[in-house]
Amino acid sequence: MSGHPRRRDLRLLPVAGITWAAAFVATRYPGLAASGSAALWAVALALVAVLFGAGRHRRIGRFASVLTVAAVAAAFAAATVSHVAVAHPERDRAARMPISGGRSVVLEAAVTGKVERSPTGWRFDAVTTRIDAAAESLRASIPVVVRAAERPAALDLGATIRVTGSAFPAEPGERAVLVVDAATPPQLRAPPSGVLAATAGLRSALVAQSHTLPRPGAGLIAGLAVGETSAVTDELDAQMKTASLSHLTAVSGANCALVVGIAFVTAAWLGLRRGWRVAAGLVVLVGFVLLVSPEPSVVRAAAMAAIAMLAVLLGRAGAGVSVLSLAIIACIIADPWLAGSLGFALSAAATGALLLAAGPVGDTLARFMPRPLALAVAVPLAAQLACTPLIVLIDPRLPVYAVLANVLTAPAAPLATVAGLAACLFVGVPVLASGFAALAWLPCAWIAATAGLVSVLPGNAVPWIPDLAGAAVALALSAAVLVVLIPRAPRLLARFAVGVLALTVGVGSGVIALTGPIQRAAVPDDWAVAICDVGQGDAVLLRSAERTALVDTGPEPERLAACLDLFGVDWLDLLVLTHFDLDHSGGVAAIRGRVGLVLHGPLGEPADEALLNDLVDAGAATQAVSSGMSGVLGDARWRVLWPRSSGVVFPPGNDASVVLTIEGGGIPRSILLGDLSETPQVALSPAVRGSFDIVKVAHHGSADQAAALYRRIGARIALIGVGENDYGHPRSEILDVLATTGTSVARTDRTGAAAVLATERGLELWRQRPG
Repeated sequence: MSGHPRRRDLRLLPVAGITWAAAFVATRYPGLAASGSAALWAVALALVAVLFGAGRHRRIGRFASVLTVAAVAAAFAAATVSHVAVAHPERDRAARMPISGGRSVVLEAAVTGKVERSPTGWRFDAVTTRIDAAAESLRASIPVVVRAAERPAALDLGATIRVTGSAFPAEPGERAVLVVDAATPPQLRAPPSGVLAATAGLRSALVAQSHTLPRPGAGLIAGLAVGETSAVTDELDAQMKTASLSHLTAVSGANCALVVGIAFVTAAWLGLRRGWRVAAGLVVLVGFVLLVSPEPSVVRAAAMAAIAMLAVLLGRAGAGVSVLSLAIIACIIADPWLAGSLGFALSAAATGALLLAAGPVGDTLARFMPRPLALAVAVPLAAQLACTPLIVLIDPRLPVYAVLANVLTAPAAPLATVAGLAACLFVGVPVLASGFAALAWLPCAWIAATAGLVSVLPGNAVPWIPDLAGAAVALALSAAVLVVLIPRAPRLLARFAVGVLALTVGVGSGVIALTGPIQRAAVPDDWAVAICDVGQGDAVLLRSAERTALVDTGPEPERLAACLDLFGVDWLDLLVLTHFDLDHSGGVAAIRGRVGLVLHGPLGEPADEALLNDLVDAGAATQAVSSGMSGVLGDARWRVLWPRSSGVVFPPGNDASVVLTIEGGGIPRSILLGDLSETPQVALSPAVRGSFDIVKVAHHGSADQAAALYRRIGARIALIGVGENDYGHPRSEILDVLATTGTSVARTDRTGAAAVLATERGLELWRQRPG
């Protein structure tokens, strides 16, 4: 145990914090950036002037160090805000183009980020060269996010594309100015070339090589090596999140450190001097960033690694906090919109915790366990405490076994990363590539098994307060734990922290013990139709004569399982998968082995068939459906209106969603519209006869709706499955339509779960959160 407190140079920490705060405010209020940057430059120059006069004024001289930090912080903040001010006019012009109301937009762009799966298909970052909307045309480099249902084969980082679709402005503070929904697959103008083509080929080859190995471990090989997560199944992804291990497939500091360390060791083995070792490390680092793609966490990690190598060259290798601060400052000045990136914040928080808290926490734990074990526990514990206030903003749950899972997988992650990288780089030598891939599979299989075990342990996650209030409480709780664990904390502060923890444990235990039974008791026994609160996704329950059906599963098994528990559902006689997007099928793992018959829409990708085969292996029967098919659920009768089996047939996906009507046996006349957009809704309209009591609104309340169809339906109650999202769902356009038809709306982002029951007084709508 260390007998001396660790001394660190923390002067750059407030500079980084002020720079970050300035970028955060400026990117959200860019119209004020010009005046703000002028004011900050004036403050910086004034402080410099005061410093020059400090030598003649003894009183001022006493504060020279504080004034120096303030002047540097003001200058860096001014540089950041100036960047926003310079970029604002062009970004504002793009946001003001005539794109409202779902108007057609055509843009030409270069792909600048990884093409990744999303709940609605594929998404990627791009920078435009030209935007055409109505009669306006803009030639400018504007960052956008493109969402598409399909991915052309050669679409990857560095490709040049043409996209036709609709667009809407992104949220304030986002790097992207527009979010573009492609109406058709992006047209490839030119595939990646040069280095980007080579790196894309390497990533694809590693994924292909991994497919020859047993799942689920094989899906993690490319993820741990190069951050390519396309082979990670939805079930494994959910398990990794529950176990708090998803950071392992997000390339960041650990990966960069490994790569640079290998380069250093190799250069030293070759007898190269320090300067050449640094140069070798920089070259390898640049290549690695290109290989994995420059995402926010990778940019931060790469910047920190580069500055760390400079520190090594200058003989200041121990200045870890200063290195992190400089990395943050450099990244934010270069890209101020990183200030609003949760991924960037998580990466910086975890690194900061390792530098500042892991050592002291390890010293405390070493009093009760061997020092190596204490350090092994302290590293993930410090990182988890630092990241928890940010994690609950994304997922309002506290992972109970996160530290244990990270301790168990800590030795496996670097082995998998190094072996996976070797397999990637030696793809031209099949024997070596397959050998290294097999070596990488062993630790990956261990990580996957750990995630799977944690996901089925009882009480693996504790529900938490959502949004900023939850983050604030989590921050206070994390701070209290750190105060208790850090040696020589002031006695009064330590006692206060212990009191906070005792109060939290007491209140939390009471809430966990009472919330479940109380919520279940509040659910009406005679519900007939219910919509689950599963976030940005759909999951609707139907019940008649003790027979239960589920239409879609939402994106996450844990949230679906909680909903089924809330409504007392143990067995599903019928499961309807309207289509196979993640927000409609990602929660299947929660009902595996608990389903009788599965009805589904058209199959699109091999993963869709694999999902059905998994349900069959667990005892379910499956049947593809199309318009005209019907059946019974208890005393109720259901009928499929869509997709059509003849005429104009839409490709698998949103527009080929299964549309279902059901009525009788206690179930009010209901229609569930899947994720249909306006065009198929118009085509469906003639098949919709008579009014309905309940409508499940299509596509989480997007703006792409046929108002005439909703007027034709004339529902009394509308159910909208929606969570926190960057699409603006539910959009005002559909809410206004529902208001004109006198429809009561239950949206899960505000009401939580909701249920409809038929009583002698008519239909009643129960809301989990009545406010």
